[in-house]
Amino acid sequence: MTITELINQDEGTAFSFEVLPPLKGAGIRKLQDDIASLMDFGPKYINITTHRSEVVMKDLGNGLLERTRLRRRPGSVAVAAALQQEFGVPIVPHILCSGFTREETEYVLIDLQYLGITNLLLLRGDKAPEDKEFRPVDDGHSHTTELIEQVNDYNNGRFADGSEIRETEPRFSYGVACYPEKHEEAPNPTTDLAFFKQKVDLGAEYGVTQMFFDNQKYFDFVRRCRQSGIEVPVIPGIKPIAKMRQLAVLPRVFHCDLPEALVSELMRCKDDEQVKEVGIEWCVAQCKELIKAGVPSIHFYMTGNVDSLRRVAEQIY
Repeated sequence: MTITELINQDEGTAFSFEVLPPLKGAGIRKLQDDIASLMDFGPKYINITTHRSEVVMKDLGNGLLERTRLRRRPGSVAVAAALQQEFGVPIVPHILCSGFTREETEYVLIDLQYLGITNLLLLRGDKAPEDKEFRPVDDGHSHTTELIEQVNDYNNGRFADGSEIRETEPRFSYGVACYPEKHEEAPNPTTDLAFFKQKVDLGAEYGVTQMFFDNQKYFDFVRRCRQSGIEVPVIPGIKPIAKMRQLAVLPRVFHCDLPEALVSELMRCKDDEQVKEVGIEWCVAQCKELIKAGVPSIHFYMTGNVDSLRRVAEQIY
């Protein structure tokens, strides 16, 4: 089933969340245990992130450094397959422009198709840490729309080089990211919304938002989507704050504003345990308001904070 079919399967607001593949050299058991602790809440699907290689400096031990490349979190496809088999829940891998060639993307699509994983989230991805602005690798995609076109071509029986694919079933369905507070590189919200509509017109079946902490910004964004003719589900992406340092990190990295009321409460906290409690309380209130408004699904950015997510889910599902 596609993601839109899954979230419309039952009445009420669906539950889903995002996980990271283990760090290189770590096992999968901790991730499996974290997911197992959330299965009582009936997740409709689980996203798994994908990570590009990055430039690192390796110490050669003689006072010299060697520039090399490292992929800190490999194995997204294999982990997705393992999780889907173990838990019987559709796994949605992220497919990136950033760091991948068209050929590498094609091989990932082939592997996923063999494994029966056909729901994707298509993203441009972040720029490489060593770059000042986003640059595709040679023979890579610059924009999500180009990645969408490659997946569409694959579904329609054409490889990236134009040759024929004899077996195209099962076909891929996909969603894309959208930004209630505007993507950092978009010149203005109107242009950013036009980019989202372009992705939908090309075939994206839903959008999942960047995290936000002010529901009014989400409601205003959905209203503008509908006014512009975007009718696909717009799934809110939510994250419970758990550490004081996130006050600075989240706005800088994810380009989202923190409401004054939330910041005021967090600034009164004496340690991260108190921050975690405030983060859970704020997240529960956000989710209850979103559910009351009839959102089709809530997608949680977990990133290792499984305890907070479990406590939020206990109060809203």
